[in-house]
Amino acid sequence: MIYHKSIRIGQNFYCYVWNGKGNNCNASLLCHILRGERPHILVDPGHIKNERGETCFDSLTQAMEKDGFKVKDIGLVICTHSHPDHFEAVESVVEQSNALLALSREEDEFYNNAGNYFYNAFGSQLPQVKPFFYLKEGDLSLGATNKLAIKVLLTPGHTPGSISLYLQEAKILMSGDVIFSGSVGRTDFPGGSASLLRESINKLSQLDAEYLVPGHSTEAGSIIASKDKVSRNFHLVKMFI
Repeated sequence: MIYHKSIRIGQNFYCYVWNGKGNNCNASLLCHILRGERPHILVDPGHIKNERGETCFDSLTQAMEKDGFKVKDIGLVICTHSHPDHFEAVESVVEQSNALLALSREEDEFYNNAGNYFYNAFGSQLPQVKPFFYLKEGDLSLGATNKLAIKVLLTPGHTPGSISLYLQEAKILMSGDVIFSGSVGRTDFPGGSASLLRESINKLSQLDAEYLVPGHSTEAGSIIASKDKVSRNFHLVKMFI
């Protein structure tokens, strides 16, 4: 069964919004970016199977294939953070495609120290995969001819090494579990900090974003489209944090 809804934004960006009953993240695909036979970039592949037994990774694979993309053609996986509902399927992607992994150094350290706690809590196995390179605050340029400019932002609070990604030309903000539609990421897990999350949300609110692609949907919605709606969402959320 396919639990993901595919939403295309622009020419090279697809968001796979999770619509299952159990927990899992929204995944994003930046397609035809890298040189070579594996040109796609996947952000946050999510769970393999969640607490309700929903086959999250199989669902993502099938949703991507309906759009003409295969896991074996992924060359890079970027994770906003290392919680199982965003990170567990990384190992499966790497096994199928030999893709490289990137996350922040702070998050890798957090994962190595606290990963067993989270994966034991979810009843899943700790993925045995290491980052090929660390993401730092600043500009990241990917691709051969048509380069993709990504601004990497360190946005701790949900976890110590959480990142957000801003596609400058398309004005797309992938916020991970920092901010959602009408809500924010939890800070009551180990490594969480409400004060740091507040600072991270203030940082993201300064961006000129026309699309907010959060790590999870809420009752208020999923992707937020239009500059005005993104701005109003930041204003609303900041009133209550």
